[in-house]
Amino acid sequence: MHDIAAIDAVCNLFTEEVEQYRPRNRDEFYQGKMKVDTKTMRGVSLDEMLRRMDRAGIERAFLIAAKIGPLGHPSCYHLPYELVARAVRQHPDRFHGLAGIDPTEGMRGVRELERAVRDLGFIGAHSYPHWFELPPNHARYYPFYAKCVELDIPIQLQVGQSMVYAADYPRRSVGRPITFDDVACDFPELVLIGIHVGIPWADEMIAMAWKHRNVYIGSDAHAPKYWPPSFVHYIKTYGQDKVLFGTDFPILDFERTRSEIEALGIPDVARRKFLRENALRIYRLAAR
Repeated sequence: MHDIAAIDAVCNLFTEEVEQYRPRNRDEFYQGKMKVDTKTMRGVSLDEMLRRMDRAGIERAFLIAAKIGPLGHPSCYHLPYELVARAVRQHPDRFHGLAGIDPTEGMRGVRELERAVRDLGFIGAHSYPHWFELPPNHARYYPFYAKCVELDIPIQLQVGQSMVYAADYPRRSVGRPITFDDVACDFPELVLIGIHVGIPWADEMIAMAWKHRNVYIGSDAHAPKYWPPSFVHYIKTYGQDKVLFGTDFPILDFERTRSEIEALGIPDVARRKFLRENALRIYRLAAR
């Protein structure tokens, strides 16, 4: 029994319906590189996902309607916003939606983001810069940043090294955390969350969150037992208001992640902020 009802700020649907959109060549990445178990790879229904969350003491999860690269290449796909919105409507007390961003879509994508927030109730934006080989400070993101400020929503962007997700579409690692410096200076009202810790540049990500009041860190995608000591120290001490819990499920298993976090010895006040209160505050969930 967990004493804190956690909020997973970075999570993916993995239902059979979602799997129809993902290219089959992604199995090698999920099972080979990321060691996702075979049972999960066959698909996880919403009910089963909620059961797994309950066992791990996770009250809510932010579901990403991801845009994986520009459409046209067989290894790229966009998950429809409506698919995530449907899951949120079915379980509004457990799920919230994040709208994926494709920076190459220009104003059409900006208008889709606005519709996702105003009409579908999404609470934030999300993007994978490496899939487009455009760093977070590239000009093509700036119309989306401006819209996020206008809509008063946070945006998550992956920072750190990219993987080879598909052998026929290797992507360069463009997500150096230092690129947030330009964005945070240009958009001081924008809430920026660097997800995936920033490894192997975790200290650089910490520096950005320490420098800028509007920059935060997502702890997802890397198993807690492998987190750099400086990142664990940051969560425990001077960064306890700046880091959000996440799994990037199915990359990390819910129960395993909670268990490894409990083993880190994070003080109770900092642990509550990390697992729950920071997400409540940054996404203003109480007001919603």
